[in-house]
Amino acid sequence: MEAMAAAGHEVRGLDSLSPAVHNGKPSYIRSDWDLRVADVRDPDAVDDALDGVDAVCHLAAMVGLGVSLADLPLYSDVNVTGTAVLLDAMGRRGVSRLVLSSSMVVYGEGAYECPRDGGVRPLPRAATDLEAGVFEPRCPSCGSALTSSVVREEAILDPRNAYATSKLAQEHLAANWARLTGGVAVALRYHNVYGPRMPRDTPYSGVAAIFRSCLENDAPPRVFEDGGQRRDFVHVRDVASSNVLALAACGDGPGADGPGADGFAGTLRAYNVASGEPHTVGEMASALAGAFGGVIEPKITAEYRLGDVRHIVASPEAAARDLGFRARIGFTEGMTEFATAPLRAPAATASR
Repeated sequence: MEAMAAAGHEVRGLDSLSPAVHNGKPSYIRSDWDLRVADVRDPDAVDDALDGVDAVCHLAAMVGLGVSLADLPLYSDVNVTGTAVLLDAMGRRGVSRLVLSSSMVVYGEGAYECPRDGGVRPLPRAATDLEAGVFEPRCPSCGSALTSSVVREEAILDPRNAYATSKLAQEHLAANWARLTGGVAVALRYHNVYGPRMPRDTPYSGVAAIFRSCLENDAPPRVFEDGGQRRDFVHVRDVASSNVLALAACGDGPGADGPGADGFAGTLRAYNVASGEPHTVGEMASALAGAFGGVIEPKITAEYRLGDVRHIVASPEAAARDLGFRARIGFTEGMTEFATAPLRAPAATASR
């Protein structure tokens, strides 16, 4: 909301303020902003919130991996049904611009090269390999070791857990909405987001916030596998900036320019939101711990979760070309800030 207001938009928020991530209304929400507390699955609340609105940035979602069968109903209900309710209301209200917060998880594993077979997509890693400490995926054809490379938006999508499947479903629903209404939709595939105001002590946070919560609790961050998983960590202020630029690309608003203005109505365009500066999870844990004071060392556990992917590193070039987006906050600067930035206390934490 802050970034949109600073860009000249009139803003209205709709948030369930779930107690898993919020202890009441956040203090940084200005009193003159219109924040509606409701669930995105509530058709009446959503319809009411869209009154007078001409564009939507849709960030509402149940996050986290969703690694068990018991997670499937909740992820499907919140992320898929909630998105369908929103899009239906947008169609009836004539709202024609949508920025959807998607995720890198829609890709599954990143891009890989085999010395014999060229570009390949590895199969999900076997539990027997992971149990034996064999974490790198193998070529599905010849079994050779692979080299990871950057994934681009045109890659085949291969969601490998409940959350990933629900995010891809959101993209498909948004594409359906765009075709049926002639609207313009931009899906932003966030990579590993981190930064101030993330919730503490909740398993639904990203890995950076989970590690930061460990440090806050005087516990070592527990790094799964061998810590060699490669990711792209992108600062939350850069993510906010990507939303502002994507909305402008949809046309007809402050700073409007880009796909919406160039005749892409009726389509969904997807973009990686990434720094272009990959690091391993182990490097991230060490950077956070060092900036936190260096007393607590991360612990490499060799534990694993089925559904996790090994390497996912993105090309940020399409977002730079079409949206004018480039991440501005570097890894060292961002992690140093995040190490001591205040985190939000969920209601469940605050009540203990």
